[in-house]
Formats: sequence, C-alpha cells, structure tokens
Amino acid sequence: MTVVKPKSEGHSELLETADRLHSAAIHLLRRLRVGDRESGIGPAQLSALSVLVFGGPRSLGELADAEQVRPPTMSRIVSGLERAGLVKREATEDGRRVRLRATPKGTKILWEGRKRRVESLANALGLLGETDRGRLAELAELLREIVRKI
Repeated sequence: MTVVKPKSEGHSELLETADRLHSAAIHLLRRLRVGDRESGIGPAQLSALSVLVFGGPRSLGELADAEQVRPPTMSRIVSGLERAGLVKREATEDGRRVRLRATPKGTKILWEGRKRRVESLANALGLLGETDRGRLAELAELLREIVRKI
C-alpha cells in the first residue's frame, strides 16, 4: 500500500485517516464478496447489474459512464450478463435506441448476493460490544455523508 506524503503538517492526519479508511473499505468489500464467487458472476458484472437494478434501464453508454469504463469494455460485460439471462436489451418507445434492463433473474441474484453480504457483515458486527456497534452505526452515517461530498 502506498501512503501519500502530505505537503503540510496540518494535512497529514487527514491523509492518514483517509488512507486507513480507503484500505479498510477495500478489504471489507473483498471479504464480503467471497461468497459472490458461487454465483459465477464477476465483480464487474455484479457492479453493472447493480446499476441497472437500482438505477433502472440505461443505454450501454450510460452504463459505461456509470461504471467508469469504456463502451467496448461495458459491451463485453453486458454480453456475459445477457448470456446468463441477467440482462436484456429493449428498444425505446420510438425504436431509435436500445436500453439495458435487469431481468427478474438478474434482480433476484443481485438481491440474494446483497442479502448474503449484509448477513455476513451483521454476524461480524454481532461479535462486537454494544458501544462499538453504536459507534459503527454513527460511522455508517458519516460515511454516507462523505460519499455525497466526494
């Protein structure tokens, strides 16, 4: 892991905290996603499917933008999702564009994975004391606020 060197001493504590949060978030998600391997769907496919389930139908370009990848990369991801029956293409009402939509099977798989990850995390939280669980609940709200500011 690379630690960013601060330009000013007053900024160093913020950078250290940010670095620790960044590292913890990555490791947390990796641990929680271990169970996702059973679905046979990779992280990139699950992420794209999540955008469609929670954000609704999108064009391939919109989905690529949301996932911060190039359209050819998203095209490969979507092809895999289509082959698995998790996503389907639909023409818009005017027939000039194609939108991608999660299928009921795709939505079910996404929700099952989310449930599994949340339950795993809840089990780990259950091993903590009441005070620490309260602190984490507050931290979860702070993290949501930080996400909105980034």
